[in-house]
Formats: sequence, structure tokens, C-alpha cells
Amino acid sequence: MTAEQIRHARDLLTRPENTVSSIARLLGVSRSTIYTYVPELATGPAVGQPTVRAELEAGS
Repeated sequence: MTAEQIRHARDLLTRPENTVSSIARLLGVSRSTIYTYVPELATGPAVGQPTVRAELEAGS
């Protein structure tokens, strides 16, 4: 994935209506590619930590 595609995927993930599958289809890559290039999706939040989506929405 290009840097632009990664930024686009992260932006799309901030919107609750989007799924990893729909973003992968839109970008023409597999779900596993999304998880490879956006590794924070693969690890769940630690107890008491915000979700990836909440972090992305906050701009972290």
C-alpha cells in the first residue's frame, strides 16, 4: 500500500459505518493487507485504553 492509501484507510476507519472488508474492497487490497499496514487494528486495546477507532478519531 502507498502512504496515501494507508492514510485513506486510517481516515475511513474513523467512521463507524466502514468495515475493514469494505475499506479493503475500496482500496483494491485484501483484509490482511489492511491489517499489515494498519497494525494497530490487530491488537485490541489494553484494559482501560481507548479503542483504535477512538484514538484515530482523536488524531493520535
